[in-house]
Amino acid sequence: MKIALGEFKDNGEELAEFLEPRIGVKPKSSGDGLEIDDDSVRKAVKPRHVKTYIKRFLLMKDQRQDYKILVDGTDLTMIYLESDQDKEEKEEEKKREATKAKREEKEEAEESTPEQAKEAETTEKANDAKEAAVAETKEAVKEEGALKQAPTSKQPRKSRKKA
Repeated sequence: MKIALGEFKDNGEELAEFLEPRIGVKPKSSGDGLEIDDDSVRKAVKPRHVKTYIKRFLLMKDQRQDYKILVDGTDLTMIYLESDQDKEEKEEEKKREATKAKREEKEEAEESTPEQAKEAETTEKANDAKEAAVAETKEAVKEEGALKQAPTSKQPRKSRKKA
């Protein structure tokens, strides 16, 4: 039986000590996992039971929510699950890098010649003016649409009576 520890390999020795009394033999550390001789293991111990023992160990270490354990025949694999906190940290790091890059661009623009700086300012002003004009036209269109949709008094429908 082989247990692939993945990112949990730092705690492999502790896990081996935890499993020893439960399965009847001490697992051997080998590279990125633990090896258990199938001949020396008690006959009642199946990979499914070992999975449960590993889950208990993770629970004791408060890392149960960080790992998923898969059983494939006699092989067990521990998969590290990326938590929401890890994802948020990565996103924040990306945002920091983006803002840093923007600052560097601004600094480079400031270091450039005064003519280029003036040109950049005029293009920024032109872009701002365009955006303001677009916003005004959108508001005007909304107002016109609101006027067209203004409630009108309902006129009674002419009844068609057959004579």
